Amino acid sequence: MPGKVETLADGRGIPVVIPEEDHTFVLDEDALSALLLREDVRDRAVVVLSVAGAFRKGKSFLLDFFLRYMHHKYILGESGEGWLGADDEPLKGFSWRGGSERDTTGLLLWSQPFKATLANGEKVVIFLMDTQGTFDSESTVRDNAIVFALSTMLSSVLIYNLSQNIEEDDLQHLQLFTDYGSLAQEKSVGKPFQRLQFLIRDWSVPYEYPYGAQGGLKLLHKRLEVHEGQHKELQTLRQHIQACFEELACFLMPHPGLNVATSPEFNGKLADIRDEFKTSLRQLVPMLLAPENLVPKLIGGQKVKAKDLMQYFRVYMNIFNGSELPTPKTILEATAEANNLSAVAEARDVYDFIMDEVCGGAKPYLDPRRLEDEHRRAKDKALHAFHSKKKMGGGELADSYRERLEKEIQEQYQQLQAHNEGKNIFRMAGTPAVLVALVILGYLLSVLGGAFGLQTLVAVGQMIIISSTVTLGVWAYSRISGNMRDISLQIDGVADTVRNYVMRQAVGGALLHSTDSSADKKSS
Repeated sequence: MPGKVETLADGRGIPVVIPEEDHTFVLDEDALSALLLREDVRDRAVVVLSVAGAFRKGKSFLLDFFLRYMHHKYILGESGEGWLGADDEPLKGFSWRGGSERDTTGLLLWSQPFKATLANGEKVVIFLMDTQGTFDSESTVRDNAIVFALSTMLSSVLIYNLSQNIEEDDLQHLQLFTDYGSLAQEKSVGKPFQRLQFLIRDWSVPYEYPYGAQGGLKLLHKRLEVHEGQHKELQTLRQHIQACFEELACFLMPHPGLNVATSPEFNGKLADIRDEFKTSLRQLVPMLLAPENLVPKLIGGQKVKAKDLMQYFRVYMNIFNGSELPTPKTILEATAEANNLSAVAEARDVYDFIMDEVCGGAKPYLDPRRLEDEHRRAKDKALHAFHSKKKMGGGELADSYRERLEKEIQEQYQQLQAHNEGKNIFRMAGTPAVLVALVILGYLLSVLGGAFGLQTLVAVGQMIIISSTVTLGVWAYSRISGNMRDISLQIDGVADTVRNYVMRQAVGGALLHSTDSSADKKSS
């Protein structure tokens, strides 16, 4: 309904990566394309914020406060601290509940993309991603690694949700991505990830490091410190973590209160949450989601559009659904493949847009020579778009995808040619018109031959009449029945040749007559 203001109740968490009983994962492409390929968002750069970490640590609960802020800021267009809501307002959004059993499975995206404008005027779209909690009683080590890997690879801001502290095991879970980041830098790809935001829930020693971003940063520096006497493996891990994220941050939060942790009736009302926790929320959420703080997703130094994100979902699902976890090299190759595929898709869009303006849809018939000129122009612009986009994987890989692009463009051009010819009224009526004209010509020849007693001319005329009539019958039968299509195409070709020859002769004669007339006028 035009003018309708969306509410949080209008949205829901959409499962896009779904776990199966055999511990594999399935990508719901229909659900994902409905989100990413919407006309109003598909060409916008994406900001993807995801929350990952152990199960039952309040990831979905936290995301629902993010949703409140996003709805207040980007749907209602309001500012100020009123986004946190009324004291008696239940918390809605991604599904969450208290207790000891997991609630979220797989990866979910919120069904309402939030459109925003950065400080530089660039239009982006924000997606919030909820992830299955790791280390529950139903997931294998491989399941946990896949969920964590996908959320890391696909997000521009990964919130690593931890409880009480940053333990060595928490850093070890980043090993696969730090190795990938190191390899990416060796290949001159640059830092593959944008922001890793550690979030320490239930921080219990504020006298040591105070709540908030500053205290968190001091704690993070301490945990990532490299010093003499430290084991080489621990040093390497810390160096790689710092090398493969463009930004590292940490935020310390207090416990939300006993009502949140122990009451079975708790439904997210602010009245039941400690004031210190609400104060931290007012600091944390805008720090991540205010327009001036949004972080667009980059891969290979290029901003990822919503339509490109579809490609990355596909290739990452393919490599992470194997029997074993992929190596950093395999991840890099898959990323390079998706990167080149998105460059091809963008270049195809350029070609399709230009050609649609020229001969698409209800556009009238276009002279074939003009169509070919427009095709060359559109192809040049498409290739320029392909070459101007920074690509991963080196020149040899890029050349193979350029060849693929040229092949797809040529196939599309052939379809456009056929579509254009289908609009040619003269072509549609041309074959029967030529054949009827030949019948009339044969009749005239027969009459002239009979009048002057030239039996040969009469015979030629009758032969033209009979052959043209038979050919017209065969052509009509083929068009009506759909049989003998090859023969009807050959008849069309011959008719085209005759018609084009006659038109060239007519045009040539007219030009010659015009030239002679001009010469006569000049001599006069």
